[in-house]
Amino acid sequence: MGEPELESEQIRLKCIRKEGFFTVPPEHRLGRCRSVKEFEKLNRIGEGTYGIVYRARDTQTDEVVALKKVRMDKEKDGIPISSLREITLLLRLRHPNIVELKEVVVGNHLESIFLVMGYCEQDLASLLENMPTPFSEAQVKCITLQVLRGLQYLHKNFVIHRDLKVSNLLMTDKGCVKTADFGLARAYGVPVKPMTPKVVTLWYRAPELLLGTLTQTTSIDMWAVGCILAELLAHKPLLPGSSEIHQTDLIVQLLGTPSENIWPGFSKLPLAGQYTLRRQPYNNLKHKFPWLSEAGLRLLNFLFMATAGDCLESSYFKEKPLPCEPELMPTFPHHRNKRATPATTATATATEGPSKRARP
Repeated sequence: MGEPELESEQIRLKCIRKEGFFTVPPEHRLGRCRSVKEFEKLNRIGEGTYGIVYRARDTQTDEVVALKKVRMDKEKDGIPISSLREITLLLRLRHPNIVELKEVVVGNHLESIFLVMGYCEQDLASLLENMPTPFSEAQVKCITLQVLRGLQYLHKNFVIHRDLKVSNLLMTDKGCVKTADFGLARAYGVPVKPMTPKVVTLWYRAPELLLGTLTQTTSIDMWAVGCILAELLAHKPLLPGSSEIHQTDLIVQLLGTPSENIWPGFSKLPLAGQYTLRRQPYNNLKHKFPWLSEAGLRLLNFLFMATAGDCLESSYFKEKPLPCEPELMPTFPHHRNKRATPATTATATATEGPSKRARP
């Protein structure tokens, strides 16, 4: 798994101010970056659309980290734009509930680039699939609060994640939940600029995305958090659609048929006229979660339309059972080290339907 020894290979770059090329001195080969050789790769823990992830040890500090190799298979003109966005955003984001990008290190080749990230022992998708008993409501509240705090920080810094789902939520052995995978994240501002609607894994995709909106706001992240909270409470995905049409129909079945009265601007969405939506006047969340308190149902409805800050103030988090402390979260310290495909890497299903696995 180590990098090949190519110390004698020279790097020649084209001159900008004059014609010709120049050779990069050996001591300047890596610029200000450290070499990946300073990290001992312990085992490979995942692979996805945007890179391969290793568990590794920093030989300088003895710290265990996640070492994510940037995938360069199809790149001819530099680093993939998704990786540049992820690096740029994560280098300026620092929050306990956001995965930490510590530094960027390089190998012997110009295309060998690695992100050194804080290591988390597991992801929530793995826990949901392998826990002997489901999360308790107190534990669900603990997880949701941490996700909302991280999201509030992101949104205050004008960043939309655009791919929230349980497999992109990591957990340390201390019960700290961290949002990861920023390959699809984007900075936004005013005025809001058009972005591609083909983001967010299908089961967590907001209805405005399904209906072709050209502008995106923090509401698409909040919708995904609503789906995540419901999934944690029900121990199964809330809206497991098999296609965009099926996904839209599941949303209508759950929350009712949209209209201009309850959703101003709905009829102006690009694809609104192309769907024949079933007539369903009722919100069926209470039937889906008959045991959930009124405060819990209000929060679920609120998540589909509110801000992270507003949701953090929900009375649901102040009623019994109260959120447990992170240290009381269930953990499987060595589980993620053995997984073949954990979700520390960005999803391959952002523009497709879910795979045949339990979750997309």
